Amino acid sequence: MAIDKTLVSGSMTMLLLKLLSEQDMYGYEMIDTLRQRSQNVFELKAGTLYPLLHSLEDKGLLGVYEKEVLGKTRKYYSITREGKHLLKNKEEEWKKYSNAVASVLALA
Repeated sequence: MAIDKTLVSGSMTMLLLKLLSEQDMYGYEMIDTLRQRSQNVFELKAGTLYPLLHSLEDKGLLGVYEKEVLGKTRKYYSITREGKHLLKNKEEEWKKYSNAVASVLALA
């Protein structure tokens, strides 16, 4: 069963910030890591990911730098202090929301 895209898009900022709180990553690495960890539920396309990353960068939540790896220059993203603060808030918000949903579903 496919997951409704509106559910995914609402949590993507939090998920990307979480990945980047663990380590700096380049775009396709984030796509692959999300896909693997979610057992193929989160299958982002580059055309979806990069505009979101640019938006987070514009808001000061991410930093960007280039690094050469095996002869290829890649753009790496890192979480900023502001990004870490937002992640903490989003995680608390998500826990409250998911607990509320679970409580309603449990009563059904």
